[in-house]
Amino acid sequence: MSTAEPAPSGAGPENPAPDGAGLGFAVRLAVPGAELRPVDFAALPGWGIDDLLAAFQVFRVGAADLVAQKPPPRPAEAASPALLAACEAALASKARDNAAARAFFEANFAPVEVLPTSEMPFFTGYFEPQSDGATAKSADFTAPILARPTDLVTFPRGETLPDSDPPLTSARRAGEALLPFPDRGAILDGALAGQGLELLWLKDEVEVFIIQVQGSARVRLDDGRTIRLRYAGRNGWPYTSIGRLLVEQGAIALADMSLETLTSWLRAHPDEARGVMRRNRSYVFFAIDDLLNAEEGPIGGAGLPLTPGRSIAIDRNLWAYGLPFFVDVEKPLSDGGFGRWQRLMIAQDTGSAIVGPGRVDLFYGSGPAAGMLAGRQRHRGRLFVLAPRGAAATP
Repeated sequence: MSTAEPAPSGAGPENPAPDGAGLGFAVRLAVPGAELRPVDFAALPGWGIDDLLAAFQVFRVGAADLVAQKPPPRPAEAASPALLAACEAALASKARDNAAARAFFEANFAPVEVLPTSEMPFFTGYFEPQSDGATAKSADFTAPILARPTDLVTFPRGETLPDSDPPLTSARRAGEALLPFPDRGAILDGALAGQGLELLWLKDEVEVFIIQVQGSARVRLDDGRTIRLRYAGRNGWPYTSIGRLLVEQGAIALADMSLETLTSWLRAHPDEARGVMRRNRSYVFFAIDDLLNAEEGPIGGAGLPLTPGRSIAIDRNLWAYGLPFFVDVEKPLSDGGFGRWQRLMIAQDTGSAIVGPGRVDLFYGSGPAAGMLAGRQRHRGRLFVLAPRGAAATP
């Protein structure tokens, strides 16, 4: 799961695109809000110099789950027969170098530029935070990370609580009835108190909020353990970007907005911060993974470890997991300047703020350095989906 601050939607009005059969999503002749324009591989900036073997290896890992029909933690559009055929070809492939990987993608896919009807594709970045925490509340650790409540009901993708306004994707079971689940403000005011949901304690509510926005975290506990927090559900209320709210209020200039700037503002203005964070009524719950593999990234919506620079989050209501996307967009550098992402990435995650055909979140990795870069990724660029050709070939 992922989001980024601020995260304006790339969605636009429905505008049926040319026939999209075989683009990797189930029985759909269009992608709402975008035109899909076929192009040649030669039109992909940097295609000839990308490390396509690295992209192939990430694609191949996900292909195994798709072929096995392993249910993902957060279901997305079903993989089309064409995408499954490409996955089977990947599993049978003997690709061991960049040239063979390039031959695989060119034989089994055709590039299609995604052109949202409202504005150019928008790219943000996300990462896995690293925090200190404690197993018990103290003066230094005051804010809890909560486990998923037992009465939380998450509806299947596309369904909402009947007659709810705004549409709610989760509910609270009360006997035979389903009721709106408490929103962030109510939870902070104690709506879930006394249920023993506190998994651990962090420095403050800002720390909790940032981890909820990113969807995962590594936490060094006071008992010597390092654990990973993984997404376990949300209360179903719509996500609201507080970064966008602060820009609209004039508290932070849009040109200055980054995760670091947002976090600093929240901590420097504690009274205002409480109010603005409550305006994001969405609230995320977590589970603990004790068996931390420090070499692997957090688990994304597809149920796979995310790979820095190769895994992306997409709108799961529009795209299937496993689809390859080629991106061409500015890239923040550690020296404060900018380079360029021109590479093939794989859809392996989703997020409540990732809405629309041109909305993409790029996974940067774990820790503060990744966070600094991810927080500066707020750029418009070009996006291409590699559409499975159908009858896949195996180089």
